[in-house]
Amino acid sequence: MSTPGDPASEPATSRRRLWSDLGPRLISATVLIALTATALYVGGYVFAAVVGAVFAGAYREWESMVSRAPLTSTGMVLIGLVALSGLVFPFFGPLCTIALIAVACTIAIGARGEGMWWRVLGLVIYGAIIIAALAMRGDTIAGVWAGVYLGIVVWMTDSAAFFTGRQIGGEKLAPQISPSKTWSGALGGLALGTGAGLLFWVIATDSPWWIGLVLSASISVLGQLGDLSESAIKRHFRIKDSGDIIPGHGGLMDRLDSLTFGVLLVLLVGSLHLGFGSVAEGLLYW
Repeated sequence: MSTPGDPASEPATSRRRLWSDLGPRLISATVLIALTATALYVGGYVFAAVVGAVFAGAYREWESMVSRAPLTSTGMVLIGLVALSGLVFPFFGPLCTIALIAVACTIAIGARGEGMWWRVLGLVIYGAIIIAALAMRGDTIAGVWAGVYLGIVVWMTDSAAFFTGRQIGGEKLAPQISPSKTWSGALGGLALGTGAGLLFWVIATDSPWWIGLVLSASISVLGQLGDLSESAIKRHFRIKDSGDIIPGHGGLMDRLDSLTFGVLLVLLVGSLHLGFGSVAEGLLYW
């Protein structure tokens, strides 16, 4: 029988510590999925308000990160403009959203200070994501299915990468950016994310399966690139998590990073196929 100090007990203790955050992660993920699905289904002003509020919260974390200081009145104004840019979309369309983000960028430049251009970058990124998400949802049922499809690919990629990486381990994917990520996790995430997305595509649409395969794999890869990009930015500012609002996950930035490039790809593909007014249809129906 091994004692607590014996080498034989150390792997078991280490493994328990490795999975100690699993409970909070699962509970948080369940709540987030339920809230997201409800807002997505309701759509309209409710979805716009939720999107604006969520990405305003993400920008708050960005603001704190790049300014390296407590939140200022200028920062609060910028956060409010990000939130408002989502809310106005159903009323006045994307041009009004762009105008508000432009005003926010102008204020950020006028305020100067440390991290000025990082502030502008964050505003542009979150403004683009807000437009992409709301254009994808639109006002038809296709927007719901497009959102579900995107969510399945991204969340399955994240989940598989998390479990595969921790269970198998192996060679690091990008040790200088994110020491915890492995090639086994990346490949596991790609496999499950692509497979789950393709399964949904085949069941929910009559479009050619190979288009679903290409799109699912692309969204899965872009999701992981978004995660790595955020990790690189956090490493630049020497922080581990963007916040602690979501138990087991960190901040909103940490939870939303995988969606960034994926939802922008959805906007690009849907718009090029059938136009900006039919993003979801342009994504799903070929």
